[in-house]
Amino acid sequence: MDARFFNRELSWIEFNGRVLHQALRKELPLLERLQFLSIITSNFDEFFQVRVASVKRMLDSDPTRGDISGLTPDMVLRQISARSHQIIREQHACLKTDILPALSEHNICYVKPENFSAAQSDFALRFFEDEIFPLLTPLRTDTEIFPHIANLAPYVAFLLKPIVGIRNANADLKGDDSLPRIAFVQIPAGIPQLVWLPSESGKKEFALAEEIIAQYGTQLFSGLEVEETLVFKIARDADFAVDEDSGSNFVDEMKKVLVQRQSSFPVQMTCNCTSEAIIKFLMEKLELGEDDVYRVDEIVNPGVLMGLRDVDGADEMSFAPWQHFYPDTLPQDEPYWDVLKRQDILLHVPYESYNPVVKFISDAADDPSVLAIKMTLYRTGNDSPIVAALQRAAQNGKQVVVLVELKARFDEDRNIAWANQLENAGVTVIYGLVNLKVHAKIIMVMRREGDSVCRYAHLATGNYNPKTAKLYSDLSLFTANYEIVNDATLFFNLVTGYSTLQSMKQLGMAPVTLKTKLLTMIQREIERSDAEHPGLIIAKMNALTHEEVIAALYKASRAGVKVLLNVRGVCMLVPGVPGLSDNIRVISIVDRYLEHSRIFYFQNGGDEELYLASADWMPRNLDRRIELMFPVLDRSVFADVKEILNTYFKDNVNALELRENGTWTEIERANGEEEFRAQEVLYKKYRKRNEGAVKKPEIEFEVRRKD
Repeated sequence: MDARFFNRELSWIEFNGRVLHQALRKELPLLERLQFLSIITSNFDEFFQVRVASVKRMLDSDPTRGDISGLTPDMVLRQISARSHQIIREQHACLKTDILPALSEHNICYVKPENFSAAQSDFALRFFEDEIFPLLTPLRTDTEIFPHIANLAPYVAFLLKPIVGIRNANADLKGDDSLPRIAFVQIPAGIPQLVWLPSESGKKEFALAEEIIAQYGTQLFSGLEVEETLVFKIARDADFAVDEDSGSNFVDEMKKVLVQRQSSFPVQMTCNCTSEAIIKFLMEKLELGEDDVYRVDEIVNPGVLMGLRDVDGADEMSFAPWQHFYPDTLPQDEPYWDVLKRQDILLHVPYESYNPVVKFISDAADDPSVLAIKMTLYRTGNDSPIVAALQRAAQNGKQVVVLVELKARFDEDRNIAWANQLENAGVTVIYGLVNLKVHAKIIMVMRREGDSVCRYAHLATGNYNPKTAKLYSDLSLFTANYEIVNDATLFFNLVTGYSTLQSMKQLGMAPVTLKTKLLTMIQREIERSDAEHPGLIIAKMNALTHEEVIAALYKASRAGVKVLLNVRGVCMLVPGVPGLSDNIRVISIVDRYLEHSRIFYFQNGGDEELYLASADWMPRNLDRRIELMFPVLDRSVFADVKEILNTYFKDNVNALELRENGTWTEIERANGEEEFRAQEVLYKKYRKRNEGAVKKPEIEFEVRRKD
């Protein structure tokens, strides 16, 4: 095993371990802890579909090949299983022995069917017969072709036996008599997964739809008795790539990928523990090993409990609400053109409102002086006001060009839908580049002003999605800086046409110049560092897995450069190794907002440089995607971004530090040291700034008033 690198998959699992760490913290509000438990499940769903599926395919194709950490596929899978089982056991133990009892103390009670009162049994039976039964389609399994099980869909399986003395019509149907009588039904998506029960105690009592189906599902099998039931879901391989060289229509090829995802090979089964017979049967039919099966207590998907956020009193069990403040540097009732001619504007969501981005595009759509809008779209939400503004701009006769990345995993279907909407409105839609995902986030607006055309740009670390902008921490920049907007023009010419790459003065673009620029700046830090004035690199990102970048950081550490890294997710760099990474410190923060921004600082011998980027330091970002890194040139914005970056390294509440052995440990506070929670400090900063902006006109009025 290579001690210089952690395995990527195992490092990713530890991110879920850090999410679990938050869920186990009893001082956090109850529903927030439940939210973290839900996030663990959704994270693992994607992990098994993509990463574990990839390792399994590698096991089949090249079983002896070791990865950068020196582990073979078989070794990786065994360690994945061991650690994942441990985290999932702790996740469900927390739910069963901590969260659910604590909810009961708030008079919100989970009731299993065997504990229903007579009134609740009557209600549940009627609910099953009226609302659920007509939607169910039981599938027998003793047929020649095993029934299809959809990816990640919840199911209830039934082990059946004939009732003595009752003739069953199914007995006349041909089937394999050697197989057990097992049938299953998919739980309909259109029914409530949380079912509220009548209660005589004054408490709010609920059951799960899956357990009501298991309880009353015997009605599906006339003449048969239900011996055992099982609630389960299957995760399938979703690591498909569209065939971009086939010559076929790209959208059609992408639709084929979506179909394949539903019927690909099974990777994992999650189920409750109510029937070992059914578990063994499904394992055999789906060719799953014991390591692939995750048995949990009672509730297979804790995410269904997030419906509890809608009950009365949920606010008392949640984080206190935080506002999204409108930046005091931008006018709310007029376009931003004049402001941007004078200065760059930084936007920090979700502490600040995402409305300025929507307003920027909307104003451009309606402004008769705007001639053209160009932008990239990677992920955006349903009913997006940004898509609506782009449609309106095209209908208003403006040239609108949108580079849509259909290959954004798990958002492909949605992206195809609104790309069609844009095309129908007259927008020129470009479907990415062959074999390269376009992950850059950029908008350009061209506006006629007098005898010239002025250009304005917005560049971001996060997606153009107003919904996730309320949950993800990201930074973006509005600018009219000539060199940046000129580079932006060159960028769009390259990605939408046949232009050859021209030298950009300010923007770094992957896969062409961004990695080289990063490596050059790390090397420059080494060259400008000495014992009296050591170099300094501070970086915040979602993942660090690029071998060349990690090697460069090791070299910097050996040269005495201090390296501070804030890595939210996967980190393959090993800190604190004597003679290799003594000067490297790695922290990670999991809090109420998902940390998503990428910020890179280089001390540069005192001539400091700061960059924001759409890219993490990963091979896929630096070598296989279209990404942008942009400098922070405005001095006021520079000071703000640097302060934000430094704030994260002061956190002693939610920050965990990575150790040489791969574990993440809490940061110990010195005696008398006050708690410092980075996200809370940032929120208070923007709240104070907003309060100052509200008072500002009154102060100016008093200063100018005559005696």
